Amino acid sequence: MSIQLPIRPETGGSKSEGFCTPKEDKRPQRFVVPPKKVIPIVFLPGIMGSNLRMSQPRQWTLKKENNIAWRPDRKGEALDYMWVTPAYRQLALDPDATEVDTYDNGRSPTGTRKESSDDRHRIGRLDVDLPFTPNSPLLTDDPATVIPNLSKKEKAKRRGWQEILYSSYRILLEQCESKLNAPDIDEVWKDIATHSPRSWQAADTPVLPPLSMNDIKDALSSAWFPVHAMGYNWLESNAISATKIAVRINALIAEYSSNGFHCEKVIVVTHSMGGLVARALAHPEIGGVMEKIQGIVHGVMPSRGAPAAYRRMRCGFEEGLIGWAPAPKVLGNFGPEVTAVLGNSQGGLQLLPSAAYGNSWLEIRQGNNLIRRLPAYGNPYDEIYKLRAEWYRLIREEWLNPAKIQGVNISRTFRYLGVAQKFHEMIADFFHPNTYAHYGSSIDRNSWETIEWNVGEGQLYLGWENLAITEDNQQGRFKVQTAQEKRSIKISLGPSVGAGDQTVPLRSSDHQRQSGKVKGIFRQSGYEHQDSYKDEAALRSTLYSLVKIIQTMRWNDVS
Repeated sequence: MSIQLPIRPETGGSKSEGFCTPKEDKRPQRFVVPPKKVIPIVFLPGIMGSNLRMSQPRQWTLKKENNIAWRPDRKGEALDYMWVTPAYRQLALDPDATEVDTYDNGRSPTGTRKESSDDRHRIGRLDVDLPFTPNSPLLTDDPATVIPNLSKKEKAKRRGWQEILYSSYRILLEQCESKLNAPDIDEVWKDIATHSPRSWQAADTPVLPPLSMNDIKDALSSAWFPVHAMGYNWLESNAISATKIAVRINALIAEYSSNGFHCEKVIVVTHSMGGLVARALAHPEIGGVMEKIQGIVHGVMPSRGAPAAYRRMRCGFEEGLIGWAPAPKVLGNFGPEVTAVLGNSQGGLQLLPSAAYGNSWLEIRQGNNLIRRLPAYGNPYDEIYKLRAEWYRLIREEWLNPAKIQGVNISRTFRYLGVAQKFHEMIADFFHPNTYAHYGSSIDRNSWETIEWNVGEGQLYLGWENLAITEDNQQGRFKVQTAQEKRSIKISLGPSVGAGDQTVPLRSSDHQRQSGKVKGIFRQSGYEHQDSYKDEAALRSTLYSLVKIIQTMRWNDVS
């Protein structure tokens, strides 16, 4: 067994430092010289998958000891959200007072003298283990004799691994880092080379050929593939996030180039909302960096939006986990808690079903009778989201601004919905031409393909849509009152239905297959939305897709 020496990226990967050992230690010291060509892998997480910090004035307003707005991997901070009011949530998760909690090589502010940026971004018990054999030569602890002395955790922090929800994404990051940069082919790659993509539930069309061992070796030997994570402020419009990520990608390519590597493009891997950001990133009228992206791998993307977003704004989050924490308690157990955040968030509103999702996903029933299906005319923005009087409207105005922030009102939210409509239209049929995707299609993981409101017994008069809500448990049960008889009618949310991953229905994610613009599709089963990248089939299909993308790379003349 040998001792793996660290690679110094700032030297173009051509230098390392060995060290003295006791005479009894006969292990050779091994230095793996990486290729001069570099294709960074850039991971974009889903909504609530990027850590956020708040502005100093907002920190003072909330009397917080630090400036953390959102960091669910830190249990103390996550637990605090279990007891706060909707007004606190609105102030803490305000897109105008938050930004990504980046590491910035230890220079980022933490809002407190008690905690440095190094402390804030310490991975702690969630170690960068790289437990796979062999480890990545790119994330190796420096020997004690090397100055500056960096651990692999420190190097991972510098690549953004701690600006995202690490407990959800660590396996993906570590597998990509160790498998793509392994000096030797290991059992995972041998398994991929001996199985058809159908083993990970590849769709019948387009047909995906198996990879040979030579395919894999040739791809992995062609370049170095350092894995980076880039968070974004998921409260902002995905278009704004895309423009900011575009700047970071250009800077990343320039940094590797200045260090002596030949770096032309990146490959993007996404989760959930990150897929919408990536499509905007490549769009010529938004992010404009199509030529800097060799390909994209989408995981569980809500390609046409998801009715679950409507459900959560009216009824709170359903059971599930965000990292280690119970989702309803942390993200919002009741409609007012969620509306106070997502109702003021352009990014959150862009997760609603787009016009492309189709008609009739919101149903109103009384017993066996179907009273109404919406949208009926292909416009969910006017037919559902911008309604003000109908009890099945998206926005309860009295829930929108509990913190009483000046300028926050229903008119602003309606403008945000107009931005969402335009964003949906711009990316509706747009995909990077070298795209692969995997998503959940489980028939036993009901995914809110439709929303059903069940109206209780009682005669409905003309104008029943505008009956006033008189009582509301804020979790899907409320009463409306008839003016004629001054009596109440109960209304309740129906059960979740439809195949998918418990959040994104197949009706939305399958848009990628139906578009005919995606090179490879994996319609998978067995995982829940947030934890999809902990599933073996999702990981295998991601590695397969990355190799297929790498094979298409054509380098400019480097002489």
